[in-house]
Amino acid sequence: MDRIDAMKVFVTALDEGSLAGAGRKLGRSPAAVSRALAFLEAHVGAELIHRTTRSLRLSEAGERYAAACRRVLTELEEADLVVHGEKSAPRGTLTVTAPVAAGEDILRPVLDDFIDAFPSVGVKLYLMDRPINLIEEGMDVALRIAHLADSSLVAVKVGEVRRVIAASPRYLAERQPIETPSDLASHRIIAMTHFGLDSWSFPPPPGASVPLTVQFKPRLVVNSVRAAVASACEGRGVTRLFSYHVAQPVREGALDIVLRNAEHAPLPVHLVTPYGRLSVPKVRAFVDFAAERLRGFFAQAGAIAS
Repeated sequence: MDRIDAMKVFVTALDEGSLAGAGRKLGRSPAAVSRALAFLEAHVGAELIHRTTRSLRLSEAGERYAAACRRVLTELEEADLVVHGEKSAPRGTLTVTAPVAAGEDILRPVLDDFIDAFPSVGVKLYLMDRPINLIEEGMDVALRIAHLADSSLVAVKVGEVRRVIAASPRYLAERQPIETPSDLASHRIIAMTHFGLDSWSFPPPPGASVPLTVQFKPRLVVNSVRAAVASACEGRGVTRLFSYHVAQPVREGALDIVLRNAEHAPLPVHLVTPYGRLSVPKVRAFVDFAAERLRGFFAQAGAIAS
């Protein structure tokens, strides 16, 4: 059996979540899929997948081998595309990842339009609020809101966002003014998992070199941007989110931003892709298509939140 072909079966089974799903995707019988996996396991001398009637679970060896298979298959695809060059039309399946809120509210509409514009390209969108290795997890493109440190990635900047403190006008009218970060200690805090559960940091005060940290005991902790925004709009407390999260309620008058003079420097937003992937027509087409639209979105959201 061809090892590369067996690797494709293995990765497809993981992506589809079952042997039957891999069979349907590849047009093969369940027996043929099982033979391919058995061939790989015999080749590496270890069990790669723990099989149950309802799901697949990678073994420890399987996790490492899956990452290697994805790298090999990606490099083979890129090698084929180098031969075809720019004459190749965008086609195949594009895998994209983004933070949950950004993916749902920002990237998903762009992908809908992209699919309409490029009917030969399908898309898999993975929404995850955790850092991932694009190569090991088989991703073509990621939307990232952070300062980038990985030099193996090619980045296209599409905007920037601020970390803002917001509350409803009704809440602010009924409580002590929030004029300095220290005032937050006496307020009801709606904490988001990724923005600090029991403290928020701010730039150093004038004449200091150490960032200011405000400790608090949150009244509500959520791991959903929409939940934090909704509770803040209902006057339940003060929350900290990215500026684009609150742009619409700010425009509608449901939220006000406070402590504008105590914000950290904005964070850049990039589309990132593994080195060499921009030579793949479907990836290049998406980055070119999405970058302009995303720049428009972040510029407009930033202007509203300002």
